[in-house]
Amino acid sequence: MHKGSCLCSAVKFEVSSSLEATDACHCKQCRKWTGHFLASVEVPRDSLLIHGSEYISWHHSSDKVRRGFCSKCGSSLFFDPLDTTKHNWTGIALGSFDTPTETTLGQHIFVAEKGDYYEIDDGLPQNEH
Repeated sequence: MHKGSCLCSAVKFEVSSSLEATDACHCKQCRKWTGHFLASVEVPRDSLLIHGSEYISWHHSSDKVRRGFCSKCGSSLFFDPLDTTKHNWTGIALGSFDTPTETTLGQHIFVAEKGDYYEIDDGLPQNEH
């Protein structure tokens, strides 16, 4: 079991599955949403239990995805594809986990949009999109 929360703990979550498929997204939207890039993990929807969901505000950043954050403290928490027939997962910000994640980053995505103030030199695969 993996547990996590927002900064103020109004939103708490539990993940019953292992944490796999991690990535660091460098797209402009993720950078603006988090203040840097988004390190996240995709978890099956049926393995995610959220407490305090009434404190989650959803921003529909496109017609394909919504982003969930705590309405009390502003913590970036969830990346949620709207088409559940194609995507049966929710992305969770790795920094919001309270317990050890027992995982590592697997790849960098949208590196064509990365900020000009840092370099990616950890040797992980880099995808332009």
